[in-house]
Amino acid sequence: MKTDLIFSSPAELETACLAVTVLDHGEGDKNLPRLATPDAALNAAVADLFAGGEVTGKIFETVMLHSPRGLRAKRLLLVGGGKAKNYSSYELRKMAGTAARFLKPKNIRSFAFLAPNTWGGKADQQAQSTNVAERGGETEAVKAIVEGAFVGDFDPDFYKSDRKNQSLEQLTVVASGNPDRGKLQRAMDEGRAIGEAQNFTRDLVNEPGNRMTPTELANRARQMCEEVNSPHLKCEILNADAIRQLKMGAFWSVAQGSDEPPALIVLRYDPPGAPQKPVLGLVGKGITFDSGGISIKPSDGMEKMKYDMAGGAAMLGAMRAIARLQPKVKVIAIVCATENMPSGKAQKPGDVQIAMSGKSIEIINTDAEGRLVLADGLFYARQLGCTHLVDAATLTGACVVALGYVNAGIFSNNEEIYKRFEKALQRSGEKMWRLPLDAEYQEVIRSNIADIVNSGGRWGGAVTAAMFLKEFVDETPWVHLDIAGTAWMEESKSWIAKGPSGIAVRSLVEFVRGFDNTN
Repeated sequence: MKTDLIFSSPAELETACLAVTVLDHGEGDKNLPRLATPDAALNAAVADLFAGGEVTGKIFETVMLHSPRGLRAKRLLLVGGGKAKNYSSYELRKMAGTAARFLKPKNIRSFAFLAPNTWGGKADQQAQSTNVAERGGETEAVKAIVEGAFVGDFDPDFYKSDRKNQSLEQLTVVASGNPDRGKLQRAMDEGRAIGEAQNFTRDLVNEPGNRMTPTELANRARQMCEEVNSPHLKCEILNADAIRQLKMGAFWSVAQGSDEPPALIVLRYDPPGAPQKPVLGLVGKGITFDSGGISIKPSDGMEKMKYDMAGGAAMLGAMRAIARLQPKVKVIAIVCATENMPSGKAQKPGDVQIAMSGKSIEIINTDAEGRLVLADGLFYARQLGCTHLVDAATLTGACVVALGYVNAGIFSNNEEIYKRFEKALQRSGEKMWRLPLDAEYQEVIRSNIADIVNSGGRWGGAVTAAMFLKEFVDETPWVHLDIAGTAWMEESKSWIAKGPSGIAVRSLVEFVRGFDNTN
């Protein structure tokens, strides 16, 4: 999708469709819809609709007006932003996706979105606390619109024989006021880089397990680096022999049951001018299909286990955006890619494995495999010199039980790095909820025969899984993201298709950029 930034009177803009925000300024159950722009021509064009009560401003409400009076646009699309006092870039991002998904099936291939230059009361307060105000209200709006439109443009039906390509061809963001074109253009470029990276991640996660093998995931990582064409982004793929030579016994224990060879994917971003420290380590779970191994999963819903590499895919997507945005900070991404399959070669409950760190692990449940590959991935990141660590994984069903499909779980062993990531979340608009790492949980994963067990049982499963990973980071500042409930959209929403969500890409990019002191 092409993107363009223009400064124009909305009434004079020739476009197939102009999308405009409607906010509800009413209190309680009373609606008082108003456009999020003072433009006289636009307000005159919608006056009759508003007077007739056909528009409420309810969040994600869409109302199309054809041949709007006084405008050169062929259509005017009103997109509800909800209560004005709650309005922020979080809603705007989804509104842009809503507009894109509303127009796609109508065979409309281009549209313009008017960037609001004001926020609601709550958003203004939030802006002060998250530095959004310093970046500029309209700047943040432009970035959010582009990100949201790219997310809304994605469809997962790649393999349908009668697939109709409804992709959008052109997005025009209309800015107003006294423009700083350079600043707004940079915001648009950022939004495009992040939106494309999120969709790249979704493409990887959407692929079926018979096509997205560990080898193919490694190939896609290499191809992505070549396409980005940055001299500062390097890709290294380590094969099964290298994994064994590194003594990654936890990783190998999962891989040994599959006929598909594993791959250790290492991406290094090393820009000129970056300080020697910090070195940020992004570690992703890359289980391209998870049968559960000998502790085999129920057949109902197992087809979705192709998404068990969503954490690894998020790291690859984040590196794609990082290489394009070029922050002055060193980053290393590690993805441990393998299948988890049952066979005569597969590990068994009761086996003891030796991780790369030297810790011994009693295997209680072969379906608790993600933490095994991450254990070696996290330790290897430390060996490569990473000073701060973030991992992402579709790790536990227990996290879904705790938080549902709304929030990802977030854990951390260090307050400073957690606060940094929390600021990244405020900028990205992704929802995550912190869960505890109290010392008492550590007792649950102690083994009688080895150092630790790989499953603490049913109760507090997301926490005990995080406690397991904590054993391999030592004192290194670390954040763990359990994205099991949010990496896959169980149903279509107005702003996003059913299927892979691309969760964590935006937050990871904002987290990394937060270490760039040159901004």
